[in-house]
Amino acid sequence: MPPLPVKEAEKIGEYDLFVIGGGSGGLGTARRAASYGAKVGLAEASHRLGGTCVNVGCVPKKVMWYTSEEASSLRHAAAYGFGNAEENDKIVASFNWPKLKKKRDAYIERLNGIYDRNLAKDGVDYHEGYASFVDKNTLNIKSLNGENYTIKAKKIVIAVGGKPHVPTDEEVPGASLGIDSDGFFELEEQPKRVAVVGAGYIAVELAGIFNGLGSETHLLIRHGAVLRTFDPMLSDVLLPWMEHVGMNVHKETGVTKVEKIDGGLRVHQKNGEPIDVDTVVWAIGRHANDNGLGLDKVGVKQDDKGNVIANEYQETNVEDIYALGDIGGKAELTPVAIAAGRRLSNRLFGPPEFKDDKLDYNDIPSVVFSHPPIGSVGLSEPDARKKYGESIKVYTTRFRDMSGAMLDENQKQPTAYKVICEGPNERVIGLHMIGVGSDEILQGFAVAIKCGATRKDFQATVAIHPTSAEEVVTIF
Repeated sequence: MPPLPVKEAEKIGEYDLFVIGGGSGGLGTARRAASYGAKVGLAEASHRLGGTCVNVGCVPKKVMWYTSEEASSLRHAAAYGFGNAEENDKIVASFNWPKLKKKRDAYIERLNGIYDRNLAKDGVDYHEGYASFVDKNTLNIKSLNGENYTIKAKKIVIAVGGKPHVPTDEEVPGASLGIDSDGFFELEEQPKRVAVVGAGYIAVELAGIFNGLGSETHLLIRHGAVLRTFDPMLSDVLLPWMEHVGMNVHKETGVTKVEKIDGGLRVHQKNGEPIDVDTVVWAIGRHANDNGLGLDKVGVKQDDKGNVIANEYQETNVEDIYALGDIGGKAELTPVAIAAGRRLSNRLFGPPEFKDDKLDYNDIPSVVFSHPPIGSVGLSEPDARKKYGESIKVYTTRFRDMSGAMLDENQKQPTAYKVICEGPNERVIGLHMIGVGSDEILQGFAVAIKCGATRKDFQATVAIHPTSAEEVVTIF
């Protein structure tokens, strides 16, 4: 359904629950509450429901990752008897970025429409505008055409997500000449030369996509490793491979200035010569999207990074005001926001068996869509040693997966797995994987780890052969 007209919205009365934010977490919260018969409203300050994940995150990113993977498959096709290397390289070089973007954008628009229809089906009132607090039970909605009205709600959920961080021109002269990770999805043409600044998963993913599609790609990182919040093994395997396949990785550096030159941009770095590119992409982290919420009017506490502070039940310090998803700065993943929101609505409006429902933030699996992909769940080895000391045991394996059997040795992607166990029963407390299929393999093993599986449980499971996944149960 379309958003409520302002005149109609003003007559709604009091909601049982009102959600600020139409991203994955907000939608999950609102629809679950409405399924229990609650009167629910939701505000989204853009024309597109779905939030970061659907519009400028997980979904279009995965489309681009698949596109890059297709390019890799074409390059390898000759080794399996399809065409020849020269012909296949020409096909890769003919990649049409504008055509792919048009199809990708249409796909996202269809998803936006599905979310819209789902709200209507579940009876959630959709307000299109910016919501801000007037008091703890009152919100001002500023519609996109500038009109203002207020709504009342017994309970309010803040689920406005985060946004990319970009340095100011005062911090880095010329920084505004670059784009952020959201801007990546607005590129109408493929840059021939690109510099990606950052070492986290977003930087790694975007750099991998550019490089896989044939752009001259530079990745600038502050230290000597990428993905520094993950287990160190993953960077140890991934970074050399990124360099092996032609990415220019500039380590122990940073950007001091960006300037416009004829034909592009010049990136000056702390260590090393300037780099001339067509596009600079800032992927140096994200921060809470808290601007204009009026949190100070109701006294909702935030940390020094602007994240809204909430407890394990998503409760803020103000009664009947809740926060979930990326605005909380904890486990910033789409499925986490959805799960937290649904459990919150279960507890607030569901049957008695859900009176204590909450999300367990331990052992949350995550994936990095690098080339090859990464899967990780549980504690990293450094964190495990810090928590459990000498009671942990670490099992590792490295190999080349069978998908590259027909390729030349220098074309075979690396694979590495690490299983971390703790205590006399060797409960599995960490699993870290890099290699083809790691993104899909991880989900089932994450269930086992969540259930408290031990080394013996893994060993007792018959391996599926020939697969990469079998190495997880034969690693011991």
